[in-house]
Amino acid sequence: MENQNNVTEFVFMGLWGNKQMELLFFFWFLLCYLAVLMGNVIILLTITCSHLIEQPMYYFLCHLSLMDLCYTSTVVPRLIRDLGAARRNISYNNCMTQLFAAHLLAGVEIFILVSMAFDRYVAIVKPLHYTVLMNRQRCNMLIFTAWAVGFWHSIALLLMVLNLPFCGPNQIDHYICDVKPLLKLVCRDIRVVSILVIANSGMVVVVIFLVLVVSYILILYNLRTRSSAGRRKALSTCSSHVMVVVLFFVPCIYTYVLPAGSENKDKEISVFYTVIAPMLNPLIYTLRNTEMKTAMQKVWSKMAHSECK
Repeated sequence: MENQNNVTEFVFMGLWGNKQMELLFFFWFLLCYLAVLMGNVIILLTITCSHLIEQPMYYFLCHLSLMDLCYTSTVVPRLIRDLGAARRNISYNNCMTQLFAAHLLAGVEIFILVSMAFDRYVAIVKPLHYTVLMNRQRCNMLIFTAWAVGFWHSIALLLMVLNLPFCGPNQIDHYICDVKPLLKLVCRDIRVVSILVIANSGMVVVVIFLVLVVSYILILYNLRTRSSAGRRKALSTCSSHVMVVVLFFVPCIYTYVLPAGSENKDKEISVFYTVIAPMLNPLIYTLRNTEMKTAMQKVWSKMAHSECK
């Protein structure tokens, strides 16, 4: 049977139905987005304009900040616009583009976090082999792999959704075009597709999260033999990574492990990984990191002197 698709556009129902609440959140999300832009641009400039770019950990952090910037920019500007608009429509093609871009960038970000965990594992568990194992060629390969895996994940999801029939209604109970709210609008049985989505997104996120948890347990176990100063420094770095991983992965697991038909707080929970995590990441990595704070002072003082001249 040929897929019937009568829908040319979708309408977002948004986060809340209360107009006064939406006006308040318009300004809140605008401030959050400005904080995401400012925080991540500061990290990008600090790392690329200092010696930190030569270190694998900061090289990955630079890419993580870039992903945060791009990922948030695929979601938040439209959310801000919709909070102040009377009609929140998006064309079918733009919806599919947002779905693909958001999952591509989120997939890349997830595997950058894996690369960062691997970097910390090698630095602490195999310190004598660190420079050999984490050379620039290996780092570039890990970034390329992150993009390849992210592309595979998002293209598989996109092709799955493109083959589904949408005959109406066209109201998405969300503020972004994501796979689960879209599945609720499909005019055919979605049980098999829901299982495929859980396998493609939910189970993958759970497995990666468990791998990261195991890697940090091994890191903590190996820290017992370190000096108290070395242990403090390693714990400070690892605790920052753990906070970022928890902020991103726990809401993702909640969203993508449950089936599409279930009534849950998907759209409210998704605010954590679309807005709050990208906003807090720069703070987590700078406030708890002496090297970053020192590099920041040097870079910005250098910029201030060059402006004065």
